[in-house]
Amino acid sequence: MCKRVGLTGGIGSGKSTVAAFLAQLGAAVMDADAISRSVTAAGGVGIPAVQREFGHAAITPDGAMNRDFMRQLVFTDMQAKRRLECILHPLIGIETERLTQEALARSPTFLVFDIPLLAESAHWRPRLDQVLVIDCTAETQIQRVMVRSALPRETVVAIIAAQAPRQLRLAAADAVVFNDGITLETLHQQVMMVTKYFGL
Repeated sequence: MCKRVGLTGGIGSGKSTVAAFLAQLGAAVMDADAISRSVTAAGGVGIPAVQREFGHAAITPDGAMNRDFMRQLVFTDMQAKRRLECILHPLIGIETERLTQEALARSPTFLVFDIPLLAESAHWRPRLDQVLVIDCTAETQIQRVMVRSALPRETVVAIIAAQAPRQLRLAAADAVVFNDGITLETLHQQVMMVTKYFGL
């Protein structure tokens, strides 16, 4: 049976880099963020419901979800966040399952579910064999995201505050990689050690 590993970490933790390492080791990676973007891209299955719920301002001229508009809205309105999640999460779940079945047909070494909201979700943990958390300090997160996305510090701090608390993520972990002040080579070595520990 193909093992299922959950991968999570806060913004700027290096989770995407680790996902790429795992793919090199033969994993099929299901990227929840990428799936979410496909659902809310122009022509995506979530667009009609988002427009009905939030109005024309929530949709860009090319027909995609207006991510800047929605980001500001959900940061300031928890009810709006829940309404958006009620639309998108079922659609993301359906697409994730479709892609999982496609991946299984290719006989991967193991499956990785890259899920930013894993720690907050009661849905995911029972479906996974192990959970790997990529961790770093909040200041490292802030600096990485400011450089990567050219966002002001206060915006990055607000994004981090809207995510699961670091301790909640760590509590969900079967293994933790502390990606702070290390080289890519060391990070790769730590990921290799985790895959051996998980028996992958």
